[in-house]
Amino acid sequence: ITWLVTGVFLFLVFGLLNLEVIHGRAYQDLGNKNCIRLIAQDGSRGRIIDRQGRVIADSRLSYDFMILPQDQAQQEKIISSASRILHKSVKDLNSALKNNYISSSVPVTIARNISIKEAIALEELKVDLPAIIVQPNPVRHYPHGQLACHALGYVGEIDHWRLTKLADYGYKTKDIVGFGGVEEKYDYYLRQEEGGISFEVDHRGKFVRTLGFRPPLNGKDIQLTLDIKIQKIAENYLSGRKGCVVILDPYTGEVIALASSPGFNPTVFAEKNNPAISRLFNNSSSPLMNRAISGAYPPGSVFKMVVAAAALENKKINLNTSFTCRGSTLVGRREFKCWNTHGTQNLLQAIAHSCDVFFYKAGLLTGPQAIHDYALKFGFARSTSFELPYEAPGFIPSPIWRKINRFKNWFDGDTANLSIGQGDVLATPLQVTR
Repeated sequence: ITWLVTGVFLFLVFGLLNLEVIHGRAYQDLGNKNCIRLIAQDGSRGRIIDRQGRVIADSRLSYDFMILPQDQAQQEKIISSASRILHKSVKDLNSALKNNYISSSVPVTIARNISIKEAIALEELKVDLPAIIVQPNPVRHYPHGQLACHALGYVGEIDHWRLTKLADYGYKTKDIVGFGGVEEKYDYYLRQEEGGISFEVDHRGKFVRTLGFRPPLNGKDIQLTLDIKIQKIAENYLSGRKGCVVILDPYTGEVIALASSPGFNPTVFAEKNNPAISRLFNNSSSPLMNRAISGAYPPGSVFKMVVAAAALENKKINLNTSFTCRGSTLVGRREFKCWNTHGTQNLLQAIAHSCDVFFYKAGLLTGPQAIHDYALKFGFARSTSFELPYEAPGFIPSPIWRKINRFKNWFDGDTANLSIGQGDVLATPLQVTR
């Protein structure tokens, strides 16, 4: 029994030595960390302004109602009083408290985006109920509604895919980040830096004292080449239609307007569970798609400029070459029609009248491979390296591609279709405009 008691005491002594001496510093550091709590405060996301300095996107101040859940009796009084101020049932507020609870020393968010009147009324209760916290919270605001929505994009809570890619750059769970448009492309510059209050708690998690405050830093402003007035005119003309408008400065290449319709109001994404969000994603008209850069379509007659350049530079035609348009022409055994009967046309007349027959014949003389090569020189079939994300490259077919991918031969009819920008040709409106 003596040896057993001695052994137990030795075990306890060695255990205390291990805790106090060997691992004492580590446990002391852990204890110090455990006694410090942080209440984060966000700065404002950077503004987005147009070429004249007019604000297109900024931040408005909203308020979140929070509770330090340490005193059960005080907690019930707070919920009861807040129910009358916020016009919400006690049951709903208790449910929010239960769902968002982490620990007794971490503030629990009860209601988000409360009005300034409600925030002031709740602040007045802090004299008797100090566990109340009213936290100012900048929320993304788009003063022009859905104007330039596709160029701007929207903001929302970071998803798992972005988090895995951006964790090394300081992003973390529940961060607000940009999706699409300028908001996503320049998120690193627009995003704010978090600040907050640090305070000490005792071993029961109760507040002891405030340790410090670090002010949050606002994000950087971004100025676009867009002119919001011209953008508004373009979107007004597009209203109720599917399509897009791209306006470039021909001397600098600056984008003056980039409109896509139908659009969306990016403000709806500020509220996480807004039912309008699911309706946007499920809408068959694809309002979230930027048709100007992500939509690839047969370019049609604007592609005739590529054919004209290829034919001239390969000396297959010259400015005096003319063909007669009788409303259609035979390519092999098939009749290829023109939209009108133009009579004899030279190159300049054929461009002015968009004569299909002229370009059928010019394209057949030039050949499909030369048209393909010149289309690439004009910037088709690849990204323009435009600043906004999700740009489609488009596509230009060729005889080699047809042979390898479809195991089919290329025929003169395919060349005729290619010559007027039809068939398998796909281009984005931005590529065509450029």
